[in-house]
Amino acid sequence: MNLSELQRLADEDLMPRIAAKDPLAFEVFYDRHGGAAFSLAYRIVGNRQAAEDVTQEALISIWRSGARFDRARGSVRAWTLGIVRNRAIDLLRRDSGRAPKLALDSEELLEKRPADELTEVEALRRETAREVRGALSDLPDEQSRVIRLAFFGGFSHSEIAQMLNEPLGTIKGRMRLGMDKIRASLAEGVYE
Repeated sequence: MNLSELQRLADEDLMPRIAAKDPLAFEVFYDRHGGAAFSLAYRIVGNRQAAEDVTQEALISIWRSGARFDRARGSVRAWTLGIVRNRAIDLLRRDSGRAPKLALDSEELLEKRPADELTEVEALRRETAREVRGALSDLPDEQSRVIRLAFFGGFSHSEIAQMLNEPLGTIKGRMRLGMDKIRASLAEGVYE
């Protein structure tokens, strides 16, 4: 198959070709999922070089493993991002001496992309995201870090406690206090 034929294939149909080590199929796969994989890795590890390494390591493992994708377990994108997330978490565990700095979400990247049409729903979503970022930036650093790791990094309370070398109760307390402050801050904005 040539490149244009491969580009028309669904992700699920592309995976057997990757398992057969078709470099063009992997190129199409990379074009479709490489950006999202890097974005997730960057949000978790908070460092561009480390995110590139995590993304490369994850995608190479997909190539080398023969793309062991199982349709019954979800989409190709979810499977791929799961591999990236696991590699990023492994990196954080290896490098547990420093706490990661996470971007809140891909909002900054999305806002830089030209939008063909900014709908009311999209405008409201972006405004809400700005308000949440503002409320989060007003929190003490230790509360903000815990919330970022949980909501934008996808880590559990116990994983955060281990990464930050803090007791689980302390992490849960910071989470609760931070969330209460965010709720109060957003509620004030609604009634102003």
